[in-house]
Amino acid sequence: MGLIILTSCTSTTKQGSSVIRMIGFEDLPVGDFAKGLMGNTFLEVTKGRAEVLTQPVASGEKALKLAGPETVVEWDLSQLSTPVIGVAFRAERWSGKEPFAFTIERESQGSWSTVNLGAQKALTGRLAPFVLQFDEPAEKLRITCQAPEEAGVVLDDFTFLSGAAMQLDSVAVYRPEFPVLKSKKDNPVLQMAVYVSGISEPLQVEQFLLSRPETKRPAGVKAVRVYYTGASPDFSGQNVFAEVDLKSQKWEAYGQQTLQHGVNYFWVSYELDGQISLTDRLSALCESVLISGKAIVPKQISKERSLRTGIALRQHGEDGVDTYRIPGLATTNKGTLIAVYDIRRNSSVDLQEDIDVGMQRSTDGGETWEPMQIIMDMGEYGGKPQTENGIGDPSVLVDRNTGTIWVAGVWAHGHPGKRNWWASKPGLSPEETSQFVLVKSEDDGKTWSEPINITRQIKHPDWYLLLQGPGKGITLKDGTLVFPAQFKDHEQVPHSSLIYSTDHGKTWHMGTGAKSHTTEAQVVQLEDGSLMLNMRDDRGREEIGARSVAITRDLGKTWEEHPTSRKALPEPVCMASLIRHTYQGKEVLLFSNPHTTKGRHHMTVQLSRDEGATWPTQHHLLLDEGYGRGYSCMTSIDEETIGILYEGSQADLIFQKFQLKELLDTPQ
Repeated sequence: MGLIILTSCTSTTKQGSSVIRMIGFEDLPVGDFAKGLMGNTFLEVTKGRAEVLTQPVASGEKALKLAGPETVVEWDLSQLSTPVIGVAFRAERWSGKEPFAFTIERESQGSWSTVNLGAQKALTGRLAPFVLQFDEPAEKLRITCQAPEEAGVVLDDFTFLSGAAMQLDSVAVYRPEFPVLKSKKDNPVLQMAVYVSGISEPLQVEQFLLSRPETKRPAGVKAVRVYYTGASPDFSGQNVFAEVDLKSQKWEAYGQQTLQHGVNYFWVSYELDGQISLTDRLSALCESVLISGKAIVPKQISKERSLRTGIALRQHGEDGVDTYRIPGLATTNKGTLIAVYDIRRNSSVDLQEDIDVGMQRSTDGGETWEPMQIIMDMGEYGGKPQTENGIGDPSVLVDRNTGTIWVAGVWAHGHPGKRNWWASKPGLSPEETSQFVLVKSEDDGKTWSEPINITRQIKHPDWYLLLQGPGKGITLKDGTLVFPAQFKDHEQVPHSSLIYSTDHGKTWHMGTGAKSHTTEAQVVQLEDGSLMLNMRDDRGREEIGARSVAITRDLGKTWEEHPTSRKALPEPVCMASLIRHTYQGKEVLLFSNPHTTKGRHHMTVQLSRDEGATWPTQHHLLLDEGYGRGYSCMTSIDEETIGILYEGSQADLIFQKFQLKELLDTPQ
């Protein structure tokens, strides 16, 4: 280990509070660390190896890692002007490998004692907060990490605390853009952050005063609860602070919660009843917070927007199913909504697993839904268990001339425990390669046919894999049926494409690849009759993510790149939805996906008035800012209304609907 002696580090003092010194690692060079002055404290590695990293960090750009198999650092605090009776910091376990031990000792008057960490733990994947109080002032700290050699613990954001009384720093309220869902007990609508400094004479939150409509009880709201989540900004329904009496003149949440140094998070949650409409909007506002007898008006740090409602169509664990994924959505000729999706019984993983295709109908524009039906289940074909006969990634299509509803799925047979994307091989039989399977309904989705295997009609035997583009297909102006598709060629390079039928599904034909390294496309027909294929592009894994777009005028025999390809529509390498809609006599395109290039969050709908040439920001609509799995599918409910089924932050599958005028008239 090279010797590095440092004489400076990020160090600040918070005047007039219990904070003696806040120390980070911003001024340290990246690499091995041995010892150094940090303000008027001194940190030294006495055993093992410590390293300054740029990731992960709690704040700023650097943190300190104590490496395995054992590293010990000692922190001399004797030169601080005020006795240290506590410390706050963040720690993250580097790798979940065992064995692992993380201990802190305090020296006072020449005697060392171990500090009780209580329930606080160094977690994998998150810099968790620690707040420690000492029974006697600390002159030194000793931090020890024992772990496998490639593992360790990462530390950041140290704050040394005096015995001065806790002080209130600020109170802030944030209104996240989350859908508020029927069929779900808790829906987070407001986050309140209470910032305090110190650990002596702790303050208490005693009441939240929330705004309420003038009516006795807002239509559709069944219950209002406030939860405490400690230092975690994420919502959890575990620790109830109070439940609001909706019959009272004021919405008051009374409770008692002792605050800890740093930030303390509270959440307001709504539970809806079954009477609320999906076009209704709600409000949420915190007017004041009572802290140790003093009423505080919080700072509002988000726009005051109405809350959108929705339905938790499928939730994790519902009906004994681990996960629901891969939404498809269509409107039949009779106006019925058809939702299809993966039923992933054992886990969230892709094929191969015990996966079937589920379907639900709504005959009232998505306000209510019939119970789930299983419409694609390959059973124990070939004598193999359900876990070796999974079928999924559905795509739904309505024949606008006959009314027949088609659903496509990919069936994987055999290769247990392996991902089908890699396990499927060249060939045509189920034992060799994945199968392209259809089912159809001729009674508006009430009953469904047995599986129809069209693999031999459309798959080239040299290809490793062929499947539909999940989401939906379309009927062209001349009656041709088109499903988006994707295949892996003889070199295992993926390509987006399409399949089509000119005889209402009796026979099917395959297009050519539109672009290499693309998958999970959606297709629309443009005004001139050409087809636009909007594709997930794997190049976004290494470059800035954006959708690829191609045009065909001959049902996929030839393709040309659209001018907006890899430019106009950001993506985090994820499936997306694209539909065409007629509104007030004009044609518009609608696109939905996580509107980011990294991470699947900020589910957003965009509108184009010029056949996809531009997607102006004033025509964007944010539905869900939280993290989810990111897939979505839209449908036209009527001229004024669009429905969307997506994988969101608040449920496995969320259904919402919105008015076109919201995208056209209300800048976001």
